[in-house]
Amino acid sequence: MDLHHPILREFPEYRETIRQLRASSDHFRSLFDEYHRLDDEIYRIEEEIDFATDQEIEELKMRRAKLKDCIYHVIRHAPQPAVCELQA
Repeated sequence: MDLHHPILREFPEYRETIRQLRASSDHFRSLFDEYHRLDDEIYRIEEEIDFATDQEIEELKMRRAKLKDCIYHVIRHAPQPAVCELQA
């Protein structure tokens, strides 16, 4: 079982929007970086590399979930990249 939950795997359909937001928005980049820092911390605890109490791990998971919701909100309200489809 893969314990990591990277944003690009969580929202693959928004890969280009995420890339653009990371390049252009300090706020989004901060949310993105904090989410991945928490995801790594949770992974290390679940793999018993680091230790935390049950309450601490639940608080970390709640914080990660809230960050994920916030990131999704920013992604959904960002201007979508233009897509050019050529007819064959």
